[in-house]
Formats: sequence, structure tokens, C-alpha cells
Amino acid sequence: MSKLLKCIIVDDEPPAIRLLEKYVAKTSFLELVASTTNSLEALQLIENNDVDLLFLDIQMPSLTGIQLSKIVKGKVKIIFTTAYPQFALESYNLNAIDYLLKPFEFERFYQAALKVKSDDKVVVEKAQLNEFIFIKTGNKNSFEKVYIKDIYYIEGLKNYVAIHFKDKQIITYNTLKHIEDYLNENNFIKIHKSYIISINHIDKTTTDSVFINQNELPIGDTYRKAFFELINRKKL
Repeated sequence: MSKLLKCIIVDDEPPAIRLLEKYVAKTSFLELVASTTNSLEALQLIENNDVDLLFLDIQMPSLTGIQLSKIVKGKVKIIFTTAYPQFALESYNLNAIDYLLKPFEFERFYQAALKVKSDDKVVVEKAQLNEFIFIKTGNKNSFEKVYIKDIYYIEGLKNYVAIHFKDKQIITYNTLKHIEDYLNENNFIKIHKSYIISINHIDKTTTDSVFINQNELPIGDTYRKAFFELINRKKL
């Protein structure tokens, strides 16, 4: 029998708690330990109970969700549930499993919960990654919603990355490795120390290059074998 994931709901809005309680009750592999509107009480609940997962709001009095997550980091898995997109990147730096933007439907909740489901332990399932991410752009409080399927390739630029789309690019302060962790490995592959590309947007390849949207990108020696093994699996 699969292990039930024991969870706590932390949100300062009772209607939000009631909705999450309803969603938890509909999810066969989740078991609700407690719900609270007080983040300080949540700390005590975590200390006194066997808890796998927090559904955690961010904007709360006394102790914000971000602050609470820093305290309990490594002890429990966290899924943020918030109406504020601007904390998305910070949440990923804290290794949050997912970031649910209110209002969200049960299907989206269930997808997030699946990421922490396993028979024996709590794990992140890469196959269930988000359809979108939020990318910080310019102003420290400015974030742009980016759909993964629209990304053509990502270019590393020292302390920045350029995310290329069909007709634009976004440059953000980040690392190639950090963004790579949030991409579906079935659709993206690293071809060079400075490039990750979308398999779906390749126009053609040569021995040394990949062509995407009229751009020629080099294939590094370290990545050539894995890249062409993938290409060969997709040949007619």
C-alpha cells in the first residue's frame, strides 16, 4: 500500500483553507494533519507531528511563508499557494516543489501533489513539471510568465541567461543550471556549456551545429554523443 503523505495547510484566509481541505480530501494519497491560519502555530505542528508536506501561503502576519519555509527547509516539502507571482523565483531557490497561483482548480492542485507522491519517500517527479515559470525581468518586483513550450533555446551569459522565443528574448539574472532544473528533460537538452535547446523547435542539424529559428548554435564535444543519440531515436 502506498504511503499517505501527511500534510498541513497554512493560510491566513479561512475560505482558502476550506478549499484546500476539500482538495486534500479528494486526493487519495494525502492525509490532512492540521490546518492553521497562524504560521507560528504551524512551526509547532511541524515539530510535534510527522509531516511530509506543507501547503503554504506567503503573505501572512507574524511570519511570512517565505520566512517559515527557510526555517523548516529540509524538514518538509513545500507547495506555495498564493495570489502573488513575484515570489516565484525565490520559492524555487528554497526548493519548493511547486508554486500555485490563486485561484487554482483541483486539477492543478492534484498535479502539484503528484510531484511529492512516492511509495517510500517524498520525491520530485520531473515529468510533472509546471507548464510555465515566472522569470524576473529588470525591475526587482517585475516577473514575466513564460510558457515552457514557447521557449526555443536558453543561452548562458555568465551571471545572466537569455531565454529566446520565436520573436523576442528575455534576459534575466540567473544561471543556466538553475533554469535547467525546471525544464522537462524529454523536450530540452544541453548541447553546449552555454546552450540548452528545445527539441521541438529544431529546424535542422549538422555534425557541429543546431539550427533554431535561423540561429546557428554550436554543439560542444562533451554533449555531442547524448544529443545525437536523442536525434537518432527520433529518426524515421
